[in-house]
Amino acid sequence: MASTEPRDVVNRYFEALLAGDQGTIWDSWAEDGSCWYSGDLPISGTWHGRDGVINGFLATAFAHLDPDREVGLKITNLFAEGEQVLVEWHSWATGRTGRAYDQKNIGVFTVRDGKITAMREYADTRNWARALLD
Repeated sequence: MASTEPRDVVNRYFEALLAGDQGTIWDSWAEDGSCWYSGDLPISGTWHGRDGVINGFLATAFAHLDPDREVGLKITNLFAEGEQVLVEWHSWATGRTGRAYDQKNIGVFTVRDGKITAMREYADTRNWARALLD
């Protein structure tokens, strides 16, 4: 049985994102989970429910990437205290625009009963727009 410790849940979620493991991505989120992303982008705002997070937020973000090019993701720091997990990561890809995407992000996750119930992500939204929007 997989660990339900918040640190392990979030680390497993990131491993699943990198591997494209849709089952683990889905299982990582609570049914009523939510995701907030800053800025004024197609992915900005609050996404409600597991379906909204995965088939809304994540699908919208990945739709801007060139699926034939490498998508990279590496956790650079992970701190956990109780049900809160703060993650810093580096992500890179090529947008459908043909431009390089190279981003440093921070996310604050809340994990309860082995599921992600909330995420707040902070990033350079101007960089995101320059690389991924026409």
